[in-house]
Amino acid sequence: MRKRAHFLLAFLLLTGSVAQAQQPQQTQQAQVKQDPVIQNIIKQATENSQLEKLGHELMDGIGPRLVGTPQMQEAGNWAVNKYKNWGIDARIQNYGEWRGWERGITHIDMVHPRVKSIEGMQLAWSPATPSKGVTAEVITMPDFADSVAFQRWLPSVKGKFVMISMNQPSGRPEYNWKEFATEESLEKMKKERDAQNDAYRKKIAATGKTSRSLPVALENAGAAGIVMSNWSSGFGVNKIFSAYTKKIPTVDVALEDYGMLYRLAENGSKPRIKVVAESKHAKKPVPTFNTIAEIKGSEKPDEYVVLSAHFDSWDGGTGATDNGTGTILMMEVMRILKEVYPNPKRTILVGHWGSEEQGLNGSRAFVEDNPEIVKKTQAVFNQDNGTGRVANISGQGFLNSYDYMGRWLSAVPREITRDIQTSYPGFPGGGGSDHASFIPHDVPAFMLSSLSWSYGNYTWHTNRDTYDKIVFDDVRSNVILTAILAYMASEEPELVSRERSVMPVNPRTGEQMNWPQARPATRKGGLD
Repeated sequence: MRKRAHFLLAFLLLTGSVAQAQQPQQTQQAQVKQDPVIQNIIKQATENSQLEKLGHELMDGIGPRLVGTPQMQEAGNWAVNKYKNWGIDARIQNYGEWRGWERGITHIDMVHPRVKSIEGMQLAWSPATPSKGVTAEVITMPDFADSVAFQRWLPSVKGKFVMISMNQPSGRPEYNWKEFATEESLEKMKKERDAQNDAYRKKIAATGKTSRSLPVALENAGAAGIVMSNWSSGFGVNKIFSAYTKKIPTVDVALEDYGMLYRLAENGSKPRIKVVAESKHAKKPVPTFNTIAEIKGSEKPDEYVVLSAHFDSWDGGTGATDNGTGTILMMEVMRILKEVYPNPKRTILVGHWGSEEQGLNGSRAFVEDNPEIVKKTQAVFNQDNGTGRVANISGQGFLNSYDYMGRWLSAVPREITRDIQTSYPGFPGGGGSDHASFIPHDVPAFMLSSLSWSYGNYTWHTNRDTYDKIVFDDVRSNVILTAILAYMASEEPELVSRERSVMPVNPRTGEQMNWPQARPATRKGGLD
């Protein structure tokens, strides 16, 4: 009986302490439910959403936003005009220059041993072909004993298109094999694929060249063009990056057509293709810039809450999930805040950064050029990785992030936050997206990391990153989350703590890890 009595007493004390701990949170939640700003944020986001319109105008109308292209400039002007129509101050802020280039038509046809249109496109910054195109035989690279053997082979590429990517053993993603194949067949495929990958790495290494220098060597030897296939391990998707050639075209061909051409070449059919690749190189560098908009603070105008999303994209698709969704999310947040919270305590600034894809250059330049803003930034909320609902938020190494982020998140509807995993204090981001440009300067900058929706394989830097991949209900959820976080951060009585957590010891080296260091922005890009 005595043990039972002690247990009951302990239980009552524990539940009492839990109830006391929960009481402030419950009181805050009750206040939140009555907060007209929060209620109006939710109402605007759900009943008057502009996301689909913004997404259509940006992705379908303007298209991809490769740095240095006219489309990037058009997108900046479009955003400024949108903000001004909403009564929000906005401007283009130049910070450097980039090689100017404009994509034109790409058309690839196999003309021998039969006629077939080929799915493919020129890479970013690829040189153009003559107006009538280039027709030539397609060849593969043999195995080389060493770089001397490669040099002896090089003259044979003159006047030919050279295939430089591995021919994939299967065009089916691994998840498809796992669903339908026998266990024995799956293991056989994986072993063959791994062996083929290893053999191809050794083949390239034997040339003495890298993925960057190999196309240049082939160009210098007189090749007609470079043909590659950067498969993204999913049905119908390739990653589209940049060309390293200066005079001859570099094209990426879909896995299915690449494999066909490869097999024909390997089996002596001597396939020939015609490539028409139209593009324009500007005679001089063009400005590269950030697009900035802000709602001026009423009580503390020299203190800032920063909304962050990069504006530029690769141009295989239209940059929908990387980072069109982050862009229209932040634009919608600003529109809503101007409507329901027109006189914020602190200035709310949004940065649509340029040239993130080439090294976080826009946000790094902003941090370098605006130290007075950085010094008094309350928090940065960055969104970059796709169309899904926010699923993870890290404290980014800031010791007291649990305190203020916990309070701000408690104001967000439970149906939005219930599936968000948080980690405090977390680990400071040293790269990957634009929040990392602020962290070296001790600015609490948070990555609003979202659900995958097969981002890595199907939309990240691929030819399939298009409007139809946007999940607008998830983006709307993120609008509500971000707008409330911005509102709460703006209303916070004082600037929050910037105290760093103690960095852990690296288990590999046995030495204490360092806080990320600031890196300079590239202000003259693609000019070498």
